[in-house]
Amino acid sequence: MWKSVLELSSQRNIVAGSNAALSDAIRRGADLRIYTEFIHNEHIDVHSDNNELVREVSEFPVTYLLEDRWVAAVMSRRQPISPPDSFGPRPSMSFFLYNQDGQQAIARPYLDGEATTGSAHEVPAEMSKYHLQQSFDDNTNAPSQNFIYDFELYRFYVNDGWREVFAGDAQGNPQSGSLEELEAAFANGCEVKVAVRGLCGDLGSSLEHELFVQLNACYYNTRQRLFSAGTHPLVRVAPQIPMLYDSHNWDFGWLLVRSDGYVEYRCCDPYTLKFQDFQKRHALRWFVR
Repeated sequence: MWKSVLELSSQRNIVAGSNAALSDAIRRGADLRIYTEFIHNEHIDVHSDNNELVREVSEFPVTYLLEDRWVAAVMSRRQPISPPDSFGPRPSMSFFLYNQDGQQAIARPYLDGEATTGSAHEVPAEMSKYHLQQSFDDNTNAPSQNFIYDFELYRFYVNDGWREVFAGDAQGNPQSGSLEELEAAFANGCEVKVAVRGLCGDLGSSLEHELFVQLNACYYNTRQRLFSAGTHPLVRVAPQIPMLYDSHNWDFGWLLVRSDGYVEYRCCDPYTLKFQDFQKRHALRWFVR
C-alpha cells in the first residue's frame, strides 16, 4: 500500500526516486508519510548520553501541489512530544511543514492562549545539525520558524489508492467524472478526499496551488442532488516555492465543502485562538478510496 517515491540524503540530494514521481502521486490524491532518521542526543536531548539511532515516520494529512509541480505538506494534528518519554511542556499544535527538497518549517500555536516570553527558538549550541533560517512572532501565542535539520535521510512514502471520481469548477459545473459516481462510492462506505484549488490565495500570494485534505462526515441531499462534507483540520499557508512560514501568512481551521463549489472556512486565528467563518467558491476535485 505504501511505497517510497523520493529519497534524499542528509545533504538533501536525491538518491532514489524523483520529484516528478512525488508530485504525480499527490496530484492523484495520494496520502503522504515522511520517514527520517536522527541520533537521539543530536536532536531530542543534546545533554543526554543516549546516542542511539531513532527512526521516525510522520503523517502529513494536508498536502499541497504548487504550480502543478512542487509538493509541500503539513503535520496538521500533531502535539509536540519528546520521544519516548513525554509530551512537550505546553499544550500546542506542532504544524511542521516539509517541502520536497527537505526545507522544513514549524508553526506552533499554543493552546493555553499564553504568549511566549523571550525567544521561542533558542537552539542549543550543541545541536549542530539544526540550521535556523528565520523566526517570527517570538513574543506571541503563535511563534513560527523556518529551518533545516540534517536528518540522516528523508524518504517520501505515498499511498496511491485514491481514485478521482468528480471535478467541478467554482460554480459546481462538472469538468470530469460524475456526481453520481461520488455519491455511489460514499454511500458504499468509501473514504473521501477533496482537492481545493486556490484556497490560500488571500494570504498574500496568487501562486497556483491545490490543497488536499480528507473528509470526515459526508452528506448527500437526494432531492437537491447536493453532496457536502466537513474536512479534517487543515493548515493554510501562503503559497510559495518553497513553502515557508512568515508572520501572519498562515492560519488553521476546518472546511465545509459542497459539490456546487461552495466552501465555508471556519478559521482559527492562531494569535488569538478566536474563530471566524468565511464563505468562498473554489474549483474542487473529489477522490474516493
